[in-house]
Amino acid sequence: MPPDSTHRLPSDTDNGMLLVVSGPSGVGKTTIARTIERRLQDATFSVSATTRAQTDADVDGVDYAFLTDGQFRARLEAGDFLEHATYAGKHYGTLAEPVRGQLERGRVVILDIEVQGATQVKRAMPDALTLYILPPSDEELLRRLRNRDRDTEEAIQHRFDLAQSEIAEARESGAYDYFITNDDLERAIIEAMTIVQREREVRTRSA
Repeated sequence: MPPDSTHRLPSDTDNGMLLVVSGPSGVGKTTIARTIERRLQDATFSVSATTRAQTDADVDGVDYAFLTDGQFRARLEAGDFLEHATYAGKHYGTLAEPVRGQLERGRVVILDIEVQGATQVKRAMPDALTLYILPPSDEELLRRLRNRDRDTEEAIQHRFDLAQSEIAEARESGAYDYFITNDDLERAIIEAMTIVQREREVRTRSA
């Protein structure tokens, strides 16, 4: 149900949509998700909670909401998460209340999450639109991971192995509506934008 009209903003609509964007490290999923947010006037990015360490480049509440293991566990036990997952030994999750509030205002709410979380979201909210971003090849993914110049070769190989497992899991999960190959970033962004706009129009007409 939309919020009471007395509390609505001029930009509020009644056609909110939850958009999930997933993909392995180095594939460009976050760049694609953030570009969709910038190009869609009423899109908003959901900030995930995490127990991973905050880096110098991270802004708390913008990149992630950083929680201790104890804080995360308490919120999980309280049923506050729409989805949660463990990736590379760290916990990640999406708090449900802010997501539902934005959907009620007609926003496109974007989640940048992994396969475990996307599967939970799709189960809880079947109308969520789910996209999985693929690399053009294993060789290109490995090259991109190395070009980030963040990790040791051992860590890169670990991320690469995780990526291959995750891609297989994504294909088998049945959680994703579309798979997009990022062989050219702008082309992949346009493909994702086209899917989002088409799906939203179809859902609006069907409502």
